[in-house]
Amino acid sequence: MVFFINNLIYNFLIAFGVIIGASSFAGIGALINDQPPLKTMFDVARSIKIWAVAVALGGTFSSFQVIEDGLFKGEIKSVIKQMAYIVTAFIGANVGYSVIKLIQRCGEVWMK
Repeated sequence: MVFFINNLIYNFLIAFGVIIGASSFAGIGALINDQPPLKTMFDVARSIKIWAVAVALGGTFSSFQVIEDGLFKGEIKSVIKQMAYIVTAFIGANVGYSVIKLIQRCGEVWMK
């Protein structure tokens, strides 16, 4: 059970970190290229959410293979675990996206 909880935490934080890290570095790149950093950060965060989930799961095919094996071999417990990992990674990516949206909104308020 502890291993399962640890993996849920890892999946959440990896997906969250991919969104925050990629958006932050895209914002730095936008500054270097004389582009609007907040818009660039928001666009990158929106476009890489699914990739953040894939990174957190360690590749999309392994998770779907476990689900397939679980369904056809009757191992429902493994299917539930994989679904929890996927949902947790989605939540992490969406929380990261929400943080970037919050930064963008704060930027809009500060610019006024």
